[in-house]
Parts: sequence; C-alpha cells; structure tokens
Amino acid sequence: MNDMVKMVVVLTVLSSVAGGVLAAVNKGTASQIEAQQLTFVKGPAIKAILAGSSNNPIEDRFKIVDGDAEKSFFVGNFDGKANTIAFEGFGKGFAGDIGVMVGINMDEDKLVGAAVTVHSETPGLGAKAKDDPGLVSQFKGLSVKDSVSVTKDGGQINAISGATITSRAVCDAVDNAMKSYQKMKPQLQQEIQKFGK
Repeated sequence: MNDMVKMVVVLTVLSSVAGGVLAAVNKGTASQIEAQQLTFVKGPAIKAILAGSSNNPIEDRFKIVDGDAEKSFFVGNFDGKANTIAFEGFGKGFAGDIGVMVGINMDEDKLVGAAVTVHSETPGLGAKAKDDPGLVSQFKGLSVKDSVSVTKDGGQINAISGATITSRAVCDAVDNAMKSYQKMKPQLQQEIQKFGK
C-alpha cells in the first residue's frame, strides 16, 4: 500500500512540474509565435487587403475580447483617416476550420477585401481558396449587412468548382466576421480613433 501511495505522489509531482514547464514555455514563446503568424500567415493577407494604406497596419493594431476569444484588429489609414480595419473570421471547412481575413471600411460599412489565411483543405480542390483570387474577390464591395452564401444556396458568391464545402466555409467565415463587426462596432470606433492623425 505504501508503494502505491509513493507512486501516486511521484506521478502527481512529475505531472505538476511538467505542466508548469509547458505553461512557462507557452507563455514565453507566445510573442514569438504571434510575430511569426503576422509575418508569414496573416501579414500577407492584411497587406493585400489594406494595400495603399499610408500606415503599417501590422504595427497599428489593437485587441478586443469577443466572448471567450480575443480578436486582433489591424488599422488601415486612407486619405489621412483611420477608417478601415482588417480582422479574421472562421468557418468550418471540409477538413477543419478556415480562417479568412476580412477588411471593412467603417465609414461605408462595406468590405474592401478578403483573403484566406489558414486552412487544411484538400490540395488541388479546396486549397484553391487560398491561392485563387476568384473566390475572395467576390466579397469586395458587399455591405456588412448582407448575408453571404454561395449561389447553390441562393446567394451571390460563385463557388470554386469541386469545392463547394470549402466555398461555403469561406462564406461562413466572412459572414461570421461581419456579424462580429456589427456587434462590436461601437468598441471598434472608439479604438480606431486612437490611430487617427
């Protein structure tokens, strides 16, 4: 019986130490992970959507807690006004979540662009959503109050041939982002004023 108690105590101590070390490593590398994502994953999408801004939108960013998640918002300054933001929305694809960076002009409440950031879709089919601009270019100019869906579902977005589920997921990601925007617009307006010139 004593051996059993000793074994439980040793396992408990080892588990606690291992958990503490993992938590410390996670906390210590969080800023490096974020920097890598901004450089290689989200950065290209942000720069494409907010092309022509007079500021660096990757540097000019803020975070807001939305429910149980913290969202990053990237500010674009056009014609001397900080009036455009970009942030990420997610939709459920064929093989997992699809992340889509969405840009919104806050003065007009219209989309200025969208770009797929992350996915795990089938190469050659659903993976086209990231590389083929034909899908995401259809979102430009839509009102944030519009509901977004593919034409097979009665919507206005033409799906990628052979990848309807992926196309639906991209639409869902954009739709979710627009709903988040509408809900958080007062907070976003307050935060974006800090970046005006």
